[in-house]
Amino acid sequence: MTITVPTLIAAAALTTAALSASAAGAPDRHNGTWSVELVTESGLCNARYSYSVAIRDGEVRPVSASSGTRVSGRVSPDGVVGITVAGSGGAGTGTGRLSGTQGSGTWNVSSLCTGRWTARRGADTRTAQVD
Repeated sequence: MTITVPTLIAAAALTTAALSASAAGAPDRHNGTWSVELVTESGLCNARYSYSVAIRDGEVRPVSASSGTRVSGRVSPDGVVGITVAGSGGAGTGTGRLSGTQGSGTWNVSSLCTGRWTARRGADTRTAQVD
């Protein structure tokens, strides 16, 4: 059984986007649109997801609003990211770090699946897409 959970996609994407760090100390240094790719390493989720997220003044949010999905997350001035995404398909969390125009970290959706994510600022941004 394969689970395609929009919540999973948003969680991973937001986590990745939150990990960018370009200049130290400024709350807006991570601002921008980020292209995030999530790869499932274990569990019942699809193998790969792509997503776009926006960071504004340390807050992570989806570029496109998803019906029924709640997202909350923060990026610290040094690029540390923490995010939570919840929706009808489950809840997911992600952590990681952004540095310059890239980022990476890990994500999980309850006990259903886990994986890693990578992000790039402003490059190849797109809305949720399952490969």
